[in-house]
Amino acid sequence: MKHKFAKGFFLGTVMTISAVAGSVLAFKKSYIEPVEDKVEEINQNRAKANRKRHSAHLG
Repeated sequence: MKHKFAKGFFLGTVMTISAVAGSVLAFKKSYIEPVEDKVEEINQNRAKANRKRHSAHLG
């Protein structure tokens, strides 16, 4: 009886930890990475606009 409880407790703990890790990974892929990509895109567009603005006044 004692070994069944320990085995079940260990298996339940491992499954719970893996479920939490999966949820965190899914949240990161769904929400955090798209926001970071959008911020990077905005920064790239800002840099392009600055280069364009400066080059327009050279000639």
